[in-house]
Amino acid sequence: MIIVPAEEADLPRLIKFRTDASEWLRARGTDQWAKPFPADHILDSIRRGEVFMIREESQMDAAATITLDRDADARLWTAEEIAEPALYVHKLAVDRAYAGTGLGARLLDWAGEQAVQQGAKWLRLDAWSTNLRLQAYYLEHGFTHVRTADDPEVVSGWAAQRPAKFRSSHATTHRLTAPSVQSLSGRGHDGTASE
Repeated sequence: MIIVPAEEADLPRLIKFRTDASEWLRARGTDQWAKPFPADHILDSIRRGEVFMIREESQMDAAATITLDRDADARLWTAEEIAEPALYVHKLAVDRAYAGTGLGARLLDWAGEQAVQQGAKWLRLDAWSTNLRLQAYYLEHGFTHVRTADDPEVVSGWAAQRPAKFRSSHATTHRLTAPSVQSLSGRGHDGTASE
């Protein structure tokens, strides 16, 4: 697998990741991602270099996507926590064809390595407040629940973090293979990685 920064031309695929995940989640009884995400917001993230596409080969359709940024939601994190150096995982989605391959776990490990390389202390994320299966998934992968927002307007209000570090779980190795391209190798097992 290779990890490459998303380009503006990837916007339709990124939207499809979200709609496909929403349909799959709805069939399992959750309203996560039911409301369309503003395309202009995704486009802004692409332009800032925060969105990544994961492919088996450079010309293949994307198997997954992840957004990494320093965008801390002040409704979830305290001022003291926001002051700590951290990278935040957003919009992690794995195509259902790759479910159960460990790709989501390997992406979280890659994100942790990116956090280390950027001097962050924490890898943080938020998950849908009512998606208990997703919350359990993150707990199984080393995240610690920090708090759940009590504001009903914050639907992705389950906040969690784990220390930013290089991890050896899932026999994961991440190496730079070319400018702006990352290689992701190793196999593991996961149930879902749609946030």
